[in-house]
Amino acid sequence: MFLFSGGLIVSLLWSVIFSDSSFANLIPNHSFSPVVSQFTLPKNTNRRVLETIGLFIGGILFAIMLDRIFYKRSNGDTQIYITKEAKKLKQLKIGYPEGMTNLEVLREQKFLEKYFEPLGVTVTWTSFLAASSLIEALSNGSIDFCGGGGTASIFSQAAEHVFVRVAREKYTAPKGQAILVLDNSPIQTLADLKGKKIAFDQGSSSHYVLIRALEKVGLRYSDIEPIYLNQPDALPKFRRGEVDAWVVWVPYTSTQTRTAYPGRCIADLETIFGDRASIEVPTLYYAIPELVRDYPDILKVILEEVNEAGTWARKRELEATQRLAEHHQIDPMIIKNLQQRSIERTIIPIDEATLTALQHQANTFRDLKLIPERINVKDGTYSLLTKQNWTY
Repeated sequence: MFLFSGGLIVSLLWSVIFSDSSFANLIPNHSFSPVVSQFTLPKNTNRRVLETIGLFIGGILFAIMLDRIFYKRSNGDTQIYITKEAKKLKQLKIGYPEGMTNLEVLREQKFLEKYFEPLGVTVTWTSFLAASSLIEALSNGSIDFCGGGGTASIFSQAAEHVFVRVAREKYTAPKGQAILVLDNSPIQTLADLKGKKIAFDQGSSSHYVLIRALEKVGLRYSDIEPIYLNQPDALPKFRRGEVDAWVVWVPYTSTQTRTAYPGRCIADLETIFGDRASIEVPTLYYAIPELVRDYPDILKVILEEVNEAGTWARKRELEATQRLAEHHQIDPMIIKNLQQRSIERTIIPIDEATLTALQHQANTFRDLKLIPERINVKDGTYSLLTKQNWTY
């Protein structure tokens, strides 16, 4: 498109330079009048106008031709690089936490397999219980690429695991994480959590959500009794009342996919963070350094396909909501927001705002002595800040 826009400018200049009439000759000396009949055009105007138009059209056609040539050449070169990288890679190992929509759709629809298997690359999938386990698996080489909460990367960086943050989801579901209590619990508000046993996955985004929720009502982390449990282990204890509250993420929060689970919500991302939830509690994508360094074109394809999976999922969500709206009263803003997000990019590059928020998280965990020392999340070893044009 840059070449095409430049070509338009060239064609305009060309038409002016090579035409034997100037634009000034087409404009009378007196002030402009809206009445066309007042104009007296110079002699040979028709011929000059036709010459100008002809040269202008010729310039556009020339620009389009150049644009097509360079576009095809660029695309061809990219495919050559992808093919070369595929021959070296041979196997792509993806890790995902159950319930992460984009990666589950990507796996179920086999977008990566359809792209890479013709190039001789085998795609394998492994599910993990927590994002911290995913990043540890990246560090030991068990997987090449994964997605998960941003908080886990802070604990992993503090533990000197090897990984690179490569992208983030543009939006975080406002109800995607919540603090649940049993239906018959006396706990009604966040302030009632003081002195209570609260279950959550240590080093996960739920950990940070709880800390911020407590801050919101003037409580400190030391005011509660943390019970470190991953979500599958926490569920039965929560049901039996062995913990007073549970900090969870989808699909464990009270959504349509979790109707059989007990509990009621006393706070969620929206009530804790407002419209900053996507920045404060981001969902990130990670890769091994070798994938970033040695297979940049394959990494871009992976991110493109993750984006396609997200777009696919959002369109289905919009369609389901629209069908529901035909029989029930639904806030029009919900549909409007879904419509807007269905046409937007699902994932975006790691940016300064994301890293600044993560740095605040890291400082909070260090101040609470939950990580051994301060870390710099903007360290280029761990975070890929890119200026590339993400057009998908």
